[in-house]
Formats: sequence, C-alpha cells, structure tokens
Amino acid sequence: MSTRARWTRAGVAAVSAAAVVTSVLSTSGSPARADTPGSNVYTSGHARFEVLSSTLIRTEYSADGSFTDAPTFNAIGRDSFGSTTSTGEEDEGWFVITTPKATLKYKVGSGEFTGSNLILTEQAGQQKVTASPWAGQTPPTCDIGALCEAESMLLSGLGTAKDHSGYTGSGFAAGFEGGGSSASMTVDAATAGTYDFAARYANAKDGTTRTLSVSVDGGAAQTLSLPVTANWDTWGLARTAITLPAGKHVVTLSHGPSDTADINMDSVAVLETGAEFPTAAPPAASTCAFGEVCEAESGTLGGGAFPATDHNGYSGTSFVAGLGTLASDTVHVTGVPADGTYALQLRFASAAGQGDRPVSIRVGTQQPTTVSLGSTSTWDSWRTASYPVTLSAGDNDVALQCPNAASCGINVDTVAITAPDAPLLAAHAPLGGYRRGVDGVNGAAPTVPGLLYADGWYLLNDTASSIFDSSAKTVTARPQQSGTYQDGYVFAYGTDYDRALGDLATLTGPSELLPRWAYGVWYSEYYNRTASDYQDVIVPKFRSEGVPLDALVTDTDFKAPDVWDGWQVDTDKFPDPTAYFDWAHAQGIHTSLNIHPSVLDSDPQYAAAQATAGNTLTQNNAGCYSDVAHTANCYVFDWSDPNQLKAYFDLHDQMKQQGNDVWWLDWCCEQSVSSSAGVTPDAWINQNYKWYTDDTLGRGFNLARAFGSLQAGGQQAVPTGPWADKRSTVHFTGDSTSSWSTLAMEVGYTPGESASTGLSPVSHDIGGFNDSSSDPAGSEPGSRKIPDDLYARWVQLGAFQPILRLHGNHSDRLPWQYGTAAKESAESFLNLRENLVPYTYTLAQQAAATGVPVTRPLYLAYPNSQESYANAGSEYLYGPDVLVAPVTSAGMDTVQTRVWFPEGSSWTDVFTGKTYAGGTTAQVSTTLATMPVFLRSGGIMTTRTDDVTNDVQNPLDKVTVTVAGGAAGSSSLFEDDGKTDDSTKSATTALDYTEDGGQASLRIGAAQGGFTGQVTDRAWTVKFTNAAAPTAVLVDGVKQPASAWSYDAATRTITARVASRSVTTATTVSYRTVAANHAPTAGDVSTRTTVGYPVALTLTGTDVDGDPLTFSHSQPLHGTVTGGGATLRYAAAPTFVGTDSFTYTVSDPFGKAVTRTVTVAVGRQTPVLSVKRHGHGRAAVLKVRALLHGGVTAGRATVTVRVGKRVVAHGRLKHDKVTLKLSKLPRGKHTVVVTLKQGPVTTAASRTRRV
Repeated sequence: MSTRARWTRAGVAAVSAAAVVTSVLSTSGSPARADTPGSNVYTSGHARFEVLSSTLIRTEYSADGSFTDAPTFNAIGRDSFGSTTSTGEEDEGWFVITTPKATLKYKVGSGEFTGSNLILTEQAGQQKVTASPWAGQTPPTCDIGALCEAESMLLSGLGTAKDHSGYTGSGFAAGFEGGGSSASMTVDAATAGTYDFAARYANAKDGTTRTLSVSVDGGAAQTLSLPVTANWDTWGLARTAITLPAGKHVVTLSHGPSDTADINMDSVAVLETGAEFPTAAPPAASTCAFGEVCEAESGTLGGGAFPATDHNGYSGTSFVAGLGTLASDTVHVTGVPADGTYALQLRFASAAGQGDRPVSIRVGTQQPTTVSLGSTSTWDSWRTASYPVTLSAGDNDVALQCPNAASCGINVDTVAITAPDAPLLAAHAPLGGYRRGVDGVNGAAPTVPGLLYADGWYLLNDTASSIFDSSAKTVTARPQQSGTYQDGYVFAYGTDYDRALGDLATLTGPSELLPRWAYGVWYSEYYNRTASDYQDVIVPKFRSEGVPLDALVTDTDFKAPDVWDGWQVDTDKFPDPTAYFDWAHAQGIHTSLNIHPSVLDSDPQYAAAQATAGNTLTQNNAGCYSDVAHTANCYVFDWSDPNQLKAYFDLHDQMKQQGNDVWWLDWCCEQSVSSSAGVTPDAWINQNYKWYTDDTLGRGFNLARAFGSLQAGGQQAVPTGPWADKRSTVHFTGDSTSSWSTLAMEVGYTPGESASTGLSPVSHDIGGFNDSSSDPAGSEPGSRKIPDDLYARWVQLGAFQPILRLHGNHSDRLPWQYGTAAKESAESFLNLRENLVPYTYTLAQQAAATGVPVTRPLYLAYPNSQESYANAGSEYLYGPDVLVAPVTSAGMDTVQTRVWFPEGSSWTDVFTGKTYAGGTTAQVSTTLATMPVFLRSGGIMTTRTDDVTNDVQNPLDKVTVTVAGGAAGSSSLFEDDGKTDDSTKSATTALDYTEDGGQASLRIGAAQGGFTGQVTDRAWTVKFTNAAAPTAVLVDGVKQPASAWSYDAATRTITARVASRSVTTATTVSYRTVAANHAPTAGDVSTRTTVGYPVALTLTGTDVDGDPLTFSHSQPLHGTVTGGGATLRYAAAPTFVGTDSFTYTVSDPFGKAVTRTVTVAVGRQTPVLSVKRHGHGRAAVLKVRALLHGGVTAGRATVTVRVGKRVVAHGRLKHDKVTLKLSKLPRGKHTVVVTLKQGPVTTAASRTRRV
C-alpha cells in the first residue's frame, strides 16, 4: 500500500535571502512537507529542497537542521527566479519533487546525500535519463588493507593526470600545490586502534623532503613526510600512523598550512601497522547491460589497447586508446531480449584529416563485419553513431578490432547495445571545459568540465562557498555546523543548453557587459615601450595605415623602481604619466597597465603598504619572480585579509589618479594568495578590481586569469568552482605558444569555455605569446616574427572572438611589420573587427541578459545533431546567425577548410556570396583576404558602414544591415552610452526580414528607448545577400532610382542606401527580383445607401508577390467620392435615387494593375414629420414640416389631414413645410392623421397626434 502526502505549489521559486545566514528547522521526526504555503521549498527530515525553476533544484542537507538562506559568493541570485510550478509528495518511503521538466526523489530519513538516496529523472531529447547527482561528491570507501587509487578519492583542488609513467590505475592525483587541496576517502575500522596510512607518491620538486597532512574526521593532523624520488616517473612509499575508532571515518590527505606539498600521489592504503603496501590488482572487466550506456574502458582490453585521459570530453574515468593492429576492446553484453539484429552505439573521436576509419565488429565467434567511422574535428570532439549487429538472446561478447595492419585511428569512449530504432543514447560526458590559463600550452590542453553534459544534468556543489554581502563587499565563512552539511544545485536541462546557461546566469550572476570600446581592437606587446614610442610612432602609424585602435596595453617594463614589482610609472620612459594618459584619451584610446602582485621593500610605497596591512605582508623571495636579481626583499599579499587587500589597491592609486583605465593582473608567478577557502581566489581578486574600476569605467572589470589561482595551476579545479568569475573578468588566457596547433585549439576552446562556465569575454593572445626561437628576427631590436600566414589567420580568428587583443613576447604583432599579403589581410580584418562592434556589443548585451555567450558551440543551437558535437573543435557560432570556421593550416595562397553547415538553413559566405545548403559538408577555399564565415538564411548582421579610428569618438550614425536570403529572420541592434550600469538608459532597434516569392523586405523599426548621447539621425545601408538581380528596390514602398542601389552579380548582393533619417522613424527596404511580377487582384464592390447619407467604402486588393499596393478611383455620375487609398466615402447627389457606379484601380510599384467597379444602390429617404398645433378652437392650425437629411427635399409633395376617413385639411409643401387650417372639425378632442405623399426622392410618411 502506498502512503502518500502531497503538496502542490505554484509560486515564487526563491527563498528570500535574509540578513541572518541560516534558518534552523525542527526536523526531528517531522514528515516531508512544504515549508510555507505558496513556496517551492520542501523539507524532508534534515534535507531541504528549493525549486528555483523547472530545470533547477537546490538540494541542501544539514545534520543539525541549520540551512543557509543568505547569498553565497557563487549563488547571488536565488531571489531572482520567476514563478514556477512544482509538486512534492511522499511515496513508498521516497520524497518526490516534480517539476514540468524533471523529477527528483530522496529516500526519506536516509541522511546525507549519496549516490543511492537522491535520484534525478529528466529527458535529454528522446532519451530518458536517470542519474545520481551527488554520486562522487562524498568520499568513496576504501577497505582497510586494500590499495586505493588516489585519483578515485574525493579530490578538492586537485586534478587527475597521466603525464608521467609508472602509475597504477587510470592516473594519479596531481598537484597538492594550493593550500587546502585535499583527497578524502571513507574507511570502516572493525576495531579501534592505530593503523598505518601509506602512500605511493613522486617528489622531484627541488631535492627536499615534502610534507602533507593526514587527518581523521577533521581532527588533529599527522604529518606525512615524502622524501625525494629520483624523478617524476619514479614512485616512492611513505607512511604515518593514524588512530581510528571502530566504525566509519573520513580520512583526508591535505596540503595543510605548514606543509610544503607539491607532489604527485598515485595510490594510498590504510593498513595494519607494519603491513606491506598492497599491489595494484588489474582492473576487472565489467558487464554492459542491454539498453545502457557503458564505459568502453570497462571492457576487456587486449593487444595494446589501454585506457587514456589525454584528451577532453570523455565520460567516466577514461576512454580507450591504442586500438592498433591486433588490439581489441571486448564488451560483455547482458540481457539481450531475443535473437535478432540490434544497434551497437559507439561514442568515438577520430581527428580530422584521417578520413573515415574502418573498424571490425566481432560478435562471439562470428565472422567480423567492417564498418566505417567518420572523422571528428579534433581528438577532443566526439560523435555517437549506430551500427547493426546480430546478437543472440542473453549474453554476448562484442569486440572492436582493427581490420587491417593500419591503426583504427580512433578513440572509443562509450558503447551501448540497443534496439535498432532506439535513439542515440548520450553519456554523462562533459561538453566544453575551462582552464585557468593556457600558459606554456602548445596545441590541445586538458580542461576541467563545467556546466554542460551531453545527457543533460549537472550538480553545482556550492557547499564550500562562503556567505557574500555584496553591499558590504565582504565574504564570511558559513557558520560552523555539527555534522554533515551539503549544498548543491541540480541542473536538469536535457538538451536545452541555453536554458541551463540562463539558469546559471540567474543563479550565479550574468557575464558582465563590458564598456563598448572593449569589443574593438586592443594592442599589447611584451616589449620595453615608452610614451614616445606610442605617441610618435605606433599610434600615428595606426592612423596613417587606417587601422582602428581602442585599447593600448603596456606590459611590465613601464614600472619603477623595478620593471616587474614596481608600483610607479618610470618617468624615464613616461616623463609625464598624466600627460600620457590624457593624450591617449584624447586619441579615443583607453589604457591598461600590467600588474604583478608583489612589492619590494625598496619600493617607495612599501612602507605605507606594510603599515596599512598591519605589518602582515609576507616576505617570500623564493616565490617571487623578477628579471633582476633580488635578495630576500620581495613581499606578497593575502587578499582575503581586508587590510592587505586595501594595502594592495592603495599601491594602484597613484597610477589610477594619473589616468590609467584598466588593470591587467598578470598573476603568473608571485606567491600572493587569497587564503579564504570559501571563494575562488581569481574570482575574489578580480571582483575587487571590478569594484576598484567601476568609478572610472562605469562598468569596471579586470583583465586576468580566471577560475582558480596561481597555486592551483592551469587546469586544476578549486572547490568553489568557476562560477563567480564571469561577473568581473575578461579572461586573459595566459602565455600560449605561437603555433598552428595552438591557433587550432583556440577555435574550439573559446566557445567551449564560455558554454561550460557562462563567461563570455574570453581573451587569447592574438598571435600567441611565446614564438619559436627559430622564427626570424622581427622589425625591432630583439624581436621576432611569426610566419606571415599564421599571423594573418590568427588576426582573422580574433575578428570573431569576444575580445581581440594583439599580444606577443617580443614578437611583432602590428600589420605593417609583415609582408604585403599578411599586412593587407590583418588591416582588413582589424577594420572588420571594429565595424562589427555594433553586432558584437548587441551579442554581449544578450549574453548578459540570457546567459548565452557571444561565441557558441554548435551544439547549443543544434543539440540533436551529432555533427554539431563532432565539429565543435573547428567551427562555432558568433551569435545565433554567423557560422565561423577559422583557417588553421598553413598557406600563403589558397587554403581549403572543411566546413559542416548545420541543417535547417542555408549559409551564405559573407566574403564571396556563395551559398551552401544546410546539412552538408564542403571544402571552402580562402586566401589571406577571406576566411570561412557564413550568415544563416534569415540571419541579420549589423556593422558600421565606414571604417573609423575607434569606437568612443565615432557616433553610430551610419549602419549597414546585412541579411542572408533564403528564410525569414529577426534580430535587433542594442545601444547605450557604452558605459552606463543603468540598463534602462538604452535603446533597441528591431530588425525583421521577410520574403515572399520574388520580393524580400527588411523592416528597421523605430528605436525604442533612449540615452544621453544617442544619435538622432542615422543613414542605413542594407545588403541583401543570396539575392537574384532585382527589377526594383523600394524604400518605404517608394521605388528608388538606380543611383540609390547596386547589384553585384558575382556575390549575388543587393546594396541599397537610405539617406540619413530620424532613428525614431521606422524604415522598410525591399526589392523585387527578375522573377515574373504578378498583377494585383481585386473584386467588385457593391453597397447600398440612402440619398442624403454618405457611405464608407473599403476597397479590396491583394498581391501574391507581397508588393505594396496603391489605390486610385474615378468619380461617379450621380455623386461624389472623397477619401484616399483603400478607404473612401461615397455621397449621392441630393436629387438622385437609383444605381450609381465608379471604378477603382489597384497598382503595384512595377506597373501591374487591376481595375474593378464599385456599385452603389441609392434609395429614397424617409422624411420625419413634425406636426405642431397653433391656436384654439376654429382658429387652430397645424404646422407640418418634413425633416430630411443631407440637403434632400420632398419638393411639392401633398400633405393631407384626416380624422377617420374624412379629410379635414390638405395642402402642398413649400420648402418642406406647410400650414393647414383645420375645417369641419367639431369641438372636442380628435385624433388626426397627417400624411405626406411620396416626393421625387423621398418616401411617403405619416404622423398621428391628438388635437
């Protein structure tokens, strides 16, 4: 029998954040329930659930019943969700929460969340997904006496790596660099006593013994000493004693406050005192149930096949690589329902350039069949495909092998056996990923998974996040609790990835909208620059070459007294810093300075900084970096200390007052820290930079690395995650290598990072940072230059990135430093970038409003297409309408690039005008003058019409709107003053494109809203691409002269120019093609009226071509017609009764017309008789008047007065009135009938009254 309690709630989905951090609920013995009527908050024992949206549920467990209501540093927007509907019910021992998109059930009374007591069900496309969100979020169990892999422990601030040899399992836990990083596991001691905690590790750091701490249940730590090993590929053993009471306990290995750490950990064991360290057992193959997604590495691997982790995007712990000659992966499938043909679903990667790869599938002892697996764009891109297999009922062994001597050339992630018609099953595989930086990266690099997964769910574990008071600008640790506390957000988005990003933006804050100029052109170079270099050479050259410049970034050499750690502008290089910044601003250029977070005790500002910090700045010469020799005089900061944070920003004040705009925190090397465990260190210092620059920029931000900390390294995750950085940071991705492989990596990396974190403004060094020592000398002393084609293609990529920032390490990055072809290409694309600012800024505003970033992986828009996943490494969307497939292969002449065109649309090349069908793949040829960029049919892109020097000094008074024909579409243009933080001070112009037969129209709406500095008038240029030659072009229905438009047959583009007009006036630009023009159609019109009464007429006219129509008409013989267009007014002559008619003509702008007849039946008017008696007795008379409308008269019609049948008076009207003397009428009261006979245009009428 089911015992069921039920609540239904449709109300505000957020718990009101209160000044009090926690709310304490009495949970002892209480049943599952809704907390308050009308809310979406439910409590079941010590678990609390908050339905924020139909795809987002907060899950909170508190052993002592204290729950957090206040915002955390990550979750600032719980109060910002709208209304949603949910139900909560207790059913068969489970508390079940249901939303329109997901079901979450919790085992009543089962304690903290685990992999078995909290179950999510949601729909990912056609696939029903069941998941355990909190699985892997609690320490796994390790049996005493058994070897346990460190990479399988609950890792915090650590990552799994495989870049050294000799490890066991699937890798090792790398790092232990950041303070507080840890690995935890659960052990169950049968008896209380002292045990050995033993570890297998590598320590080749610096020739010294390193240490870590071992604790039990968070108690006192024991030191684990880790002597030096020969190298990172040699593994040693170390142990320390721990005390375990009987029962289950959490054992944690951590980087404690006094530990030196910086080691790699392969495996651990809890042993009886003195017992030998166990050997690693070979992994056992597991079975694969019919209809389930199974990890390929769980099969039986043979012949050199092995589990690997050196690429991104795989599910589980690894994927299978090494499928060469004689290698195989055999999967034992169970539960096949009957003999027959089934589908083998494989998720695999096969890098582009290999072509289709043959793979053999062998079932049991059957003869193998060979199938062909298509390629993917990179080894980090995966596709799932289905292949037929014949199976027997029950269990089957299915082996993947290579059919010939060549390698299969594939990596396999998952397998599944399904019914032939089953949908492709998605694995819990990450989509995209992030890194703190790509420093030192040459090509692909490991990333950390973020929000999006292929099977449509994610747990954002916010347990570690501190309480955040945004008004006070402070973070505080959550209150200490007795027992387990968990706080996490279950995203259940299915394939609606945009919805996931929207929920993330609402919960954790949107990606910041930067000042508009930031979306233009930035120039930076690590080179010893002076004010004279900028003022006399570089900026004048930008101007003379016609290249725009919005931001000028100066790397570290500007500083004094030290070029790395100094906190003053070197006046030998910049004699008058204030004058320099004033000059830059007068040029329409914003400035940025490089900052390294350390200070020398010889710096003039050191003493004041140390005093402000309360003498707490840490001396850390060994951890500081400088290009000059230092003794022990380098000091670093802990930004979690308010005094040290103030001291740090005080060091900026002089340069800020002199006029610098933006700071570039280059936290690459110094051992400054943010030691608060409750915030991501990068996010905290970057947030403080935002606050520091809000007053000067309007919308302050920091150019910096993101998502972690220097101590956590490039790709190590930190407990508080990457969620807050987007509110403050332009992600400077660090010092990459200048190579074709790095350029290729960045194509997929930017949209992948944005989709996984919600951070939109990613900024790579355009051109890379460290070029090759074999590259030739550059144009300046000590500089080098990368190959011309690599430089040009990297600038092309930058033109369609969220931020374009030229940068390099003593390496030429200016167009005129390269050969003619590369120079012309770079200058063209830098101007294109500037002209794209209106479009990019609109996309950035939409990213802030919706959470969907500027650069978008294909799968955001095409989640049901495997091609969108397979090609995510080589192409992406720039907004909803622009497909970008950058060239990443060498060639000064024509280069071919493989491009997949998403289905459902056609795609027009914005450079050549060639249109490609959706759902196809093509090799697209480009020179350095072009790149593969395509506009979706119905897509609309807004750009500046003319090249400009910068954004801030050039009002947007000329705009070009480019439309790709083939489908209807809509877009908008967003504008504000470029810096306001008041979203109401803005204007939006709607853009709507329609087409019908041989005509297409773009309607540019009137600007809605306004702001200070808004242009009042604007000249529009409209480009219709994928268009046939027009017979006419119209503006607001008026045919334009040939001088106002042009047609380029080679690119199939119509260009129409509209003279400057008010931005508050709507404008429609349309065209008619050579296709046959159809005449309008219209019908005869018939109506009736009465003489003296005009009648309104609405004429009819339609045009199958959608042309604007005009109406004209003749005049009738017996009346007049007034009005215009299709709305007329007919009035008959006051003396006419009968049938009248006239004609009307409907015309299109191209000479076609139709004429039809309007017929009006005009009837007689019925008079109204006015009868009044005057006088008494025999002197009495009746005065009769015929009242008529519209100038109509009854003429000389006869009037008769009767009493019964006797006529007592009669006469004729004169001017529609007559006076009648009553005769032969006895005394007394009588009823008389006054009758008016029919007149020329009037009917008879009568009136009865008493006299």
